Amino acid sequence: MAAEDVARSYFDAIARRDLDAIASHYSPEMVVDMIGQGIYRGPAEMRAFFESLFGALPDAEMVAERVLANDDVAVVQWRLRGNFTGTPLFGIDATGGWLEQRGCDVIEVSDGLIARNTAYQDGMELARSLGMMPPLDSPAERALKQAFNVATKARRALKERFG
Repeated sequence: MAAEDVARSYFDAIARRDLDAIASHYSPEMVVDMIGQGIYRGPAEMRAFFESLFGALPDAEMVAERVLANDDVAVVQWRLRGNFTGTPLFGIDATGGWLEQRGCDVIEVSDGLIARNTAYQDGMELARSLGMMPPLDSPAERALKQAFNVATKARRALKERFG
C-alpha cells in the first residue's frame, strides 16, 4: 500500500476508535516520536496510548484534515477534540472541559506498515485546553507574561551583579 492509503486507513481506524485496527497499522519495530510527549515503541505501546486517550476523552473525535504524500511518506494535518471527562491524560486529572488539539503526523511507511511517525502538536494550545495556561490574549495571559518579564529582568540583574 502507498503511504497515503496507509495514513488514511490509520486515521479511519482512529476515528472508529478501533484499537486493534490502529495497532495493525504498525510494524513490530515502529517508533513514534510525539514531540514534547515522548517516544513510543512498537504496536503495544501505541495501542496503550490510544486506549488512554480514548479513556480520557470518551467522546474524542480525531479528524484528518489534509493528507499530502509520496510513495513512502504521508504528512497528515489533524484535529483532535472532545470533552476531558474520563481518566487522566498525560498524568493530568480530567477537568471536565473541552479539549482541542491540532497537529501534524509525518508517517513513514515500509512494506505497507507504519515504520516511523513523528507527531507534532501545539503544546501551548493543549495547555490552554487543559486549563494549565490562560486563554490566548486574555487579561490573565497578559499578566502572566508581565510577571515572567519582571522575573527575567530580576534574574538578569542578579546575574550581572553576582555572576
